[in-house]
Parts: sequence; structure tokens; C-alpha cells
Amino acid sequence: MDRKKDFAVLERNSGLLKALGHPIRLCITRGLWEEGEKKVGDMQDCLDLPQSTVSQHLNTLKTAGIIDGKRQGTEIYYSLKNESVGKLLKVLFE
Repeated sequence: MDRKKDFAVLERNSGLLKALGHPIRLCITRGLWEEGEKKVGDMQDCLDLPQSTVSQHLNTLKTAGIIDGKRQGTEIYYSLKNESVGKLLKVLFE
């Protein structure tokens, strides 16, 4: 395999692991994987954290390409976007 391509894959996967490396972000991602689409308020209640804290973690996950958000009225519903992360979660939690 070409070393440059290999390094690009390593960098991408490292970024995913870094984003998932925080317990709150792993909890959010696991919840989306197990239960499907959720809005911030639902996650906030489950995590017992302020909305601003949950939003910061969601932003990190979104920037890493792990989740996606879609607006419905005044709410944003988040879902798991990355199939590779779903496979990783399966290994970690099943």
C-alpha cells in the first residue's frame, strides 16, 4: 500500500478515535447508535448536563464527521452519520 494513502487513512481514523475518546461523546454516540435520532434536550436530560456542554460535544462529533444534524422547526435532531463508527460501537458494546 502507498505510504501516503496509508497515512491519510491513519490520520482520518485517529481523528475519529480522538473525537470518541471522551466519555460524554462516546455516550452520546452510543445513544444515537442504539436509539436512533435524538434532539439535544433528550440527550441533555439523559446525560444530566447543561445544554451548552452537550452542544459543545455535539459540535466536536459533527466536525469529526461522526454525526449529522437536521433542523425541524426550532429543534435540531442528531443521528449517527458514519458507518465505520457504527461498526466500532458494535465491537465495543455488543
